[in-house]
Amino acid sequence: MTEKQKEPLLDASRPPQLERLFAGDGYLTSFEGDLLLRWSRYATLRNSIIKNEGSLAEFATGYNKHGLRQLPNGDIEYLEWVPNGETVSLAGDFNKWDPSAHVCTHLEYGKFYLKLKASENGTPAIPHNSQVKVVIKTQDGQTLWRMPPWTRYTIQNKDLVYIPRHWAPPTPYKWVHGHPPKPTSVKIYEAHVGISSPEPKIASYKYFADNVLPRIADLGYTCVELMAVMEHAYYGSFGYHVTCFHAPSSRYGNPDELKYLVDTAHGLGLSVILDVVHSHAARNVDDGLNRFDGSDACYFHSGPRGDHTLWDSKIFNYEEWEVLRFLLSNLRWYIEEYRFDGFRFDGVTSMLYHHHGIGTGFSGDYKEYFNMSVDLSALVYLMLANSLLHELYPFVITIAEDVSGMPTLCRPVEEGGVGFDFRLAMAIPDMWIKLLKEEKDEDWNIESIWWTLTNRRYHEKCIAYAESHDQALVGDKTLAFWLMDAEMYSNMSTVAPRTIVIDRGMALHKMIRLVTMSLGGEAYLTFIGNEFGHPEWLDFPRKDNGFSYKYARRQFNLVDDKLLRYHFLYNFDRDMIKLETDYPFLSSPPAYVSRKHNGDKVLVHERGVASTVFVFNFHPTQSFSDYRIGVYYPGTYRIVLNSDRKEYDGHDRIDESLDYVTSEGEFDGRPHSLYLYLPSRTALVLARKN
Repeated sequence: MTEKQKEPLLDASRPPQLERLFAGDGYLTSFEGDLLLRWSRYATLRNSIIKNEGSLAEFATGYNKHGLRQLPNGDIEYLEWVPNGETVSLAGDFNKWDPSAHVCTHLEYGKFYLKLKASENGTPAIPHNSQVKVVIKTQDGQTLWRMPPWTRYTIQNKDLVYIPRHWAPPTPYKWVHGHPPKPTSVKIYEAHVGISSPEPKIASYKYFADNVLPRIADLGYTCVELMAVMEHAYYGSFGYHVTCFHAPSSRYGNPDELKYLVDTAHGLGLSVILDVVHSHAARNVDDGLNRFDGSDACYFHSGPRGDHTLWDSKIFNYEEWEVLRFLLSNLRWYIEEYRFDGFRFDGVTSMLYHHHGIGTGFSGDYKEYFNMSVDLSALVYLMLANSLLHELYPFVITIAEDVSGMPTLCRPVEEGGVGFDFRLAMAIPDMWIKLLKEEKDEDWNIESIWWTLTNRRYHEKCIAYAESHDQALVGDKTLAFWLMDAEMYSNMSTVAPRTIVIDRGMALHKMIRLVTMSLGGEAYLTFIGNEFGHPEWLDFPRKDNGFSYKYARRQFNLVDDKLLRYHFLYNFDRDMIKLETDYPFLSSPPAYVSRKHNGDKVLVHERGVASTVFVFNFHPTQSFSDYRIGVYYPGTYRIVLNSDRKEYDGHDRIDESLDYVTSEGEFDGRPHSLYLYLPSRTALVLARKN
């Protein structure tokens, strides 16, 4: 082992646990050659990193060497990769914007370095919060004023262009709480800081920490997922056109205020997941990475391969050494500096394939995932990212947003997988929206609903959700809006008679969530406000709406008003989440579905160590007396959740003081059975006593 090499090299011929992968899915043996090729590319690249950088972990600490950094003694160092640069200098407030005053030394591999000594009393040459830009004279004679790619803080000027700041506060943030343990039941509250206030404005990190995090903790979620944190020039992009990757968005506050948010979440026992966008970047030149060094390459592929035509953005070159350093360090930066607990990787489908999923459907045929359309360089980057995170941080959670269903995506890298913990079950919300748009619920096919909720790779964990931010955006409707928009502005008062529309909407909103959570995956997610049926879509300020914030907010005041029905849905969501805490089933094996009856519109399944029984009667009008259901365990059962309770705006048709004693004799494939009163449009959950 060389002096630099700190990490043992990998055997590039074969994943050490490949047989475990084949044991879980024998169909993959037909594609052993493809899996070996992926592993070989990963192991060879990682070995090269180890030989040249010492270890993958060390390679991913680029933030300790690159960009503008202030040392403990007040000295400031600057290191930048500018492959097309002839000369590089710094200019800003500190030198009256004179690009000739502080010129960098040109090093090998396209790197440029500068050191600015502190004064005798330790005062830094560049004061905290100063404006600083990098000035590049390119090899073809251009002079460019650019945002340094490793910038840690940046603020918009009057022309709405982001100007980088030197962030080095004299008194660093003092953390109070450490990382919470990795949750055994992953229940995610997806949120956007800017829209979290009822007021028509951009909310702050501090507002979210003080006002929204306590609600999330009260509901019982174990994780909060933050969107749109990495700096993005266009607010309406939802944070998906990132301009400055190492800088948290200044529109919500400064870096210390983001740390306060994460620290507060940890104090409430919440893990904090960051929505990370490494699939593409904004095309911005003045305040982004595009054409940073004057070329069409640098951080991105050159030519058409570097353009994402559907998203009007740029695609990273995952084959470039310094791009890998930048992206992997970006992940470590948000854990080491801001103490995030995991990442939801956006646009993974776009990364995995050269066609980016554009104009391509996926039927589930394995040949669609093992062919020349797979972008091996991007796939290997994701393997490196997951290896890095899981080897260093026992608390970390990684999630893939993939619509294609790529096999092995959520299997460990050591097996030849890509290494994610979870993938989003994206077919489920699509199903619910399609049903509500196109069919009356009396025509719903229970077997089809069961199939969509359970059709997944059971040895790769999924996050189930009825709706996320995608279904909340203008141009679509939330489930509550599809169910009740005709009367949400007029008939949600508790002092007004309950109408047919509101009655149906309230009942189905609860049932859809519970059946999705209990049957659809190994984790669960909701989007901010949807848990209580937020009455409006989400639309960011833009020219077409007069730059209005009316729909870029969440009206939590509706929950607090007991004269409105929204608090009933909030109550149900809280008790549904608590149910999973009391009777854990998300981390248990898949449910056993004993009944899916299209005529009765009844779905029954058992899940969890204690075989908690879930019963759904989706029939709009038919209630059933003495309805027989099968159960595995004998004994006495009681109702532990009932969507028809008064506190959930139900009709209170069930006497929950009753015990239900099993009868012998096989029914619906189970050795025992129960008889229930099952009201229309009602969900019941039963658990054995003691």
